[in-house]
Amino acid sequence: MRLLVVEDEPGLAEAVRRGLSQDGFVVDVVHDGNEAVWAATENSYDVMVLDIMLPGLNGYDVVKKLRAAGNWTPILMLTAKDGEYDQSDAFDLGADDYLTKPFSFIVLIARLRALIRRGAPERPVVLAAGDLTLDPARRRVERQGQLVTLTPREYGLLEFLMHRRGDVVTKAQILDAVWDPAFDGDPNIVEVYISYLRRKVDAPFGRSSILTVRGMGYRVGAED
Repeated sequence: MRLLVVEDEPGLAEAVRRGLSQDGFVVDVVHDGNEAVWAATENSYDVMVLDIMLPGLNGYDVVKKLRAAGNWTPILMLTAKDGEYDQSDAFDLGADDYLTKPFSFIVLIARLRALIRRGAPERPVVLAAGDLTLDPARRRVERQGQLVTLTPREYGLLEFLMHRRGDVVTKAQILDAVWDPAFDGDPNIVEVYISYLRRKVDAPFGRSSILTVRGMGYRVGAED
């Protein structure tokens, strides 16, 4: 099993490399974002451990570049940042797991092995609901052939809804998937972001794809 560690703290990078090597991994280490993109492009890895705060390109940009290029190596983000928005942004961009420092090495190994068992996902297909399309590979949303610009949170919400096109999803399910399972803020934030989405993907085009199912939740459906 070959693994790439991207960490700019030499001491931590070496400790992770040594521990993973002792557990049977073949480990390559790089220390900045540009090197990470080059290494992941030139070599085939079973999984990648990627810090967010890096010189050159930060971890978010590394994920974005790799996914845009069609590289679907499983990525575990390893960082000292522990905000709910940081986790959501990482997942929105295409990361597969997230672990904060300080971390348990046993947990790190377990999560890496789980990602390897799952394997690299196939390139995602373009999601469509009528004339609304979402391309996960390019993180591009279009309606009637026109580009729709969304924030990372808006994009994550729309992607979640479109993956479940035709199904009603509850506010709690949305919070768990798009925000964080431990989110303890006002659940009405979902309504706020549904409104943001409607203003961008529905209203300018005279459409009503994002529907409220009274007393239950929301769903995306194709229109006649």
